[in-house]
Order: sequence, then structure tokens, then C-alpha cells
Amino acid sequence: MSAALTKKIIHSPSAAAAVGPYSQAVVVDRTVYISGQLGLDVASGQLVEGGVQAQAKQALINMGEILTAAGCDYTNVVKTTVLLADINDFNSVNEVYKTFFSSSFPARAAYQVAALPRGGRVEIEAVAVVGPLADS
Repeated sequence: MSAALTKKIIHSPSAAAAVGPYSQAVVVDRTVYISGQLGLDVASGQLVEGGVQAQAKQALINMGEILTAAGCDYTNVVKTTVLLADINDFNSVNEVYKTFFSSSFPARAAYQVAALPRGGRVEIEAVAVVGPLADS
């Protein structure tokens, strides 16, 4: 019988609070599963103004705070999923995304969805690995 893995709930008060019954992130063993992040302002809990690029930036800032709380940073991210209210925003979001992930890019999927919570334009979720990673 295998030993039980440890599950740790991650919460950062520096990132926007969850908008439903879920955790900001969960760590199992060395894997961090980060819930989808909207471009929510931490103080107000409202979407930031300025359109999809401003929302993408805030979503990734929020993700960074959660990564920090999990003992990671953006270089630990191995997979992201980008959900877009309009696939025509793909290039605009990429402009912001590449300022957070500048090399050794994580694997990624991007989808247009029918709608996002709170009328958001973009939501980004991620999977990261705790600990040092070396490129091969």
C-alpha cells in the first residue's frame, strides 16, 4: 500500500479572494494546482478597468502572489490554461503573458468560452512544481 500524499491548501491574502467554494491553490506532493485567476483587484474584489490586457496583467499578478505563498514563482509553472471571452483577444493577452513568462515557456492551452465569472475578459489557471527545476 502506498503512503498517503499530503494535500495543502494555499491562500494568499495578497491575491484576490476566491469567488466561490474553492481554494486559490492546492499543493499535492510537489505539484501546485492554481485555480483560474480573473483580473480582480485585491482591495475591491472587482475587475480592474482597462480591458483585457489590464485584466490579464492583474490575473497574472494575483497568480504570482499565490505562487509565492506556495513557495514558487513563475519559473516553477509548467502548464497554464487561458480562458478568453473573445478569442480575438489572444494576441493582446500574449503581449501581457510574455512579460511574466519570458523563457522556458510553460505548456499552454487557450480557449474561447461562452462567458467568464463577473463578466471577465480573461481567466488564467496554472500547474506548477515546488522546488528547483533545471532545463535540459
